[in-house]
Amino acid sequence: MAGVRLQDVAELAGVSMKTVSNVVHDYQHVSPRMRERVQRAIDELGYRPNMLGRRLATGRTGLLALAFADVTLPYFAELARRVSDLAEEQGYRVLLEQTDGTLEGERAVVSSSEAGLVDGVIFQPSVMSSAELAQTRTDIPMVILGEGAAPLSIDRVMIDNVAAAREATGHLLALGRRRIAFAGHEQVHFSRTSELRIAGYQAALEDAGLAADPGLLIPTLAISPIDAATAVGAALDAGLEVDAIMCRDDLAAIGALRALQERGLRVPGDVAITGWDNTMMTAVTFPSITTIAPDLTALASRALGMLQERIDGLTAMGRHELVGFELVTRESAPAV
Repeated sequence: MAGVRLQDVAELAGVSMKTVSNVVHDYQHVSPRMRERVQRAIDELGYRPNMLGRRLATGRTGLLALAFADVTLPYFAELARRVSDLAEEQGYRVLLEQTDGTLEGERAVVSSSEAGLVDGVIFQPSVMSSAELAQTRTDIPMVILGEGAAPLSIDRVMIDNVAAAREATGHLLALGRRRIAFAGHEQVHFSRTSELRIAGYQAALEDAGLAADPGLLIPTLAISPIDAATAVGAALDAGLEVDAIMCRDDLAAIGALRALQERGLRVPGDVAITGWDNTMMTAVTFPSITTIAPDLTALASRALGMLQERIDGLTAMGRHELVGFELVTRESAPAV
């Protein structure tokens, strides 16, 4: 209902406006019976507290921002769900902000655009430098996710991409594969994420006494299954011989799977495949895809925990922490 006021809720519940305000602001001294009575009136009238008024009264809005490059990418969609669910348990609502992976979009996240609206920001940068992030405004608490720029002054949570890539490549080696390609990294604007995953891939090859071959790197124009299918298909048509492909992400793995099947190559018989992110679709492709699974629950939980500590006034130097991952083995590269 439009235009519902605090006074309207108080009149319906038969209580004072102060009591309604106490319930809205979740003050602890309100009795359960009174809280339930006021909440029924709030629900019946569809009352929504004014965020500016709440900030003026408590210093907080109860809103958090979650910002990353592209909300359509399955990994970010699944991460957003985890963050939103955990934030709700802590009494917060989450606003999604898409940066499109542009410098302008990322600068907007850390500038005045969020001032007065949210209590804190969880942000996965793609292009902003560590130096620029370090000089951003400090009145909005922020936690950074992922492998990109992370100044010492800002908290960051990520998985160990080198170790994970090393494990995925080691699994392919344990299956007896020796011509292992890496597919899906950017052809232009090479990201820190791709850099770390290729480093782990190369380390695993060298552990097995194999020389890293630049000819086995298959870049794509964009992070998408269509571009991956095109790139892998072109490499195969040009004569590239492989018996396994470690993919930068699940989208690249799905594209590679398509390219191989179109050329009559069996997975995993002729070519084994691994992906990255353990997005929902990897369990239902044919064959299903072996993939690196970041612990998204731990990632979201730790980021929210750090952010809450900053909101509560913590002013220490940034904490850079790792959460776990596992290799989920499926049909495209089965267990040894």
